[in-house]
Amino acid sequence: MDIQSLKIAYFSPTGTTKAIIQGIARGIDHSSSEVIDITKPDLRKQTLHASPDDLLMVAVPVYAGRVPAVLQGWLNEIKASDTPAVCVVVYGNRDYDDALLELKDTLQKRGCKPIAGAAFIGEHSFSGPDTPIAVARPDGEDLGHAEAFGRKLKDKLLSLSSADQISELKVPGNFPYKEGMRKITGDFIAVSDACTQCGVCAQECPVDAIDAKDSSTIDREKCILCCACIKGCPEKARTMMAGPVMDIAIRLNKACQERKEPVFFIDN
Repeated sequence: MDIQSLKIAYFSPTGTTKAIIQGIARGIDHSSSEVIDITKPDLRKQTLHASPDDLLMVAVPVYAGRVPAVLQGWLNEIKASDTPAVCVVVYGNRDYDDALLELKDTLQKRGCKPIAGAAFIGEHSFSGPDTPIAVARPDGEDLGHAEAFGRKLKDKLLSLSSADQISELKVPGNFPYKEGMRKITGDFIAVSDACTQCGVCAQECPVDAIDAKDSSTIDREKCILCCACIKGCPEKARTMMAGPVMDIAIRLNKACQERKEPVFFIDN
């Protein structure tokens, strides 16, 4: 297949998903590419259009075994037409459950023809000094796998004469999909006196849940528990306090010690 352009779309509040999709793109090494970063709210207002001559790669983190609910509106507005697509999910060393299947199904309904899928591991959003979970992943080995996956994708595309030759992609998962992340109300972020009101946390927030003039003010209805504000704070002034979210982090820290490796699925 003669791919004219590589379209790379990702949602990556803490940078792990971005690192993986960039690694895959390096492996494909296409001369023409377009990056669509949908991490910020304003960018999710723009509709993605893709043609049969594009290769669309969409990468998202896994939230409680599902595609993040905040992305559903944007994903369901994609306008594609027999567009070869690659589905990538990044999870925090627990499980990706139904997320990869959900992403594949969604893209297929929007006019894409999924040719490959992958599940990679990134440091968990709830990982912290007292609850390390897949720390520093993706690491060099993960990124090496990502580039190798990209090279395999390139070879696969070269072996096809048209998108008509793409058969149904099989990936793990169940339908109906598992229940998504339950809503956790109440404060879970402590802001210390080290805060300088620099505004970085508000800039990092993917749902505009933090008041740029008062970083301790958080809209709990908007917050998606991604912890980008904690990880991005230059003063380390934001920490996770005791409560339901910390309890989950403690459980994951104990249950997810064994290193998991990326898995790949390519249309045969």
